[in-house]
Amino acid sequence: MSISTNFFRLPNMPITSAVLTQLAEQHYHAYLSAEQVKALCGQFQLSQIDFALACLPIAACYSKAPISEFYVGAIAIGESGNFYFGANQEFESVSIGQTVHAEQSALMHAWQMGEKRITDVVVNYTPCGHCRQFMNELNSARTLRIHLPHSQNNALHSYLPDAFGPRNLNITDCLFDGPTQTTQPANLTEAAIEAARSSYAPYSHLQGAVALQAGERIITGRYAENAAFNPSMLPLQNALNFYRLQGETAPISRVVLAENQSKLSTKESTFALVKAELGLEAEYIAF
Repeated sequence: MSISTNFFRLPNMPITSAVLTQLAEQHYHAYLSAEQVKALCGQFQLSQIDFALACLPIAACYSKAPISEFYVGAIAIGESGNFYFGANQEFESVSIGQTVHAEQSALMHAWQMGEKRITDVVVNYTPCGHCRQFMNELNSARTLRIHLPHSQNNALHSYLPDAFGPRNLNITDCLFDGPTQTTQPANLTEAAIEAARSSYAPYSHLQGAVALQAGERIITGRYAENAAFNPSMLPLQNALNFYRLQGETAPISRVVLAENQSKLSTKESTFALVKAELGLEAEYIAF
């Protein structure tokens, strides 16, 4: 179901209309700057967290859930004050492990946008164990606060006591600590390689990224590992998530996966999902 169709299902409320107006002006990129957030909080006399809770139905409109038909919206709040929306993304005809959870979606949106630290995650349902473990990879995990419609201001580690994380494996630079992609290369291959070099892969050292050609735009997604391995975010999922959160964009016509030489590779799963989801043959670059 398209994002625009989902918006018509939202209740006709002043705050919803105001947020949708802002999103429409930026082609439905699922993001609000700190300045936009401050203005809207003032307009509706809401705290930052209460405003984020009010935005959750809009975030859930970006969900793609043909399997579960269960729509989860999340908002990652950056140290900058920016709001990064996210939603669960499901893919048919491949393994269920390819799914992107809403909290992952919002966090990777923020990471792709260059945010350096997340202070709060706001979500419309209690985070599952997968997402709790994924959030524990963040450089802000010790201070991260989780907010739900029925319960606010909860420490992440109240949901994940005695947690296993990067510090157990002697990793000091955590997710969001590393470099970000700062330039826009001219072609798809260069874009994939450059994005791969800013992967977060302290365990396997795999540098991997996918570049999507969508009309004249190039959208990339890079690899992000987790100490527990399975909640890691693969490059293609990251790219497809970022593509969807940009709103309604041109169809994807080319997909390039770039990887360095490592003990791991995402090539097989990437090619399978590209074929099933997009009907395309992915291209592979080793560097």
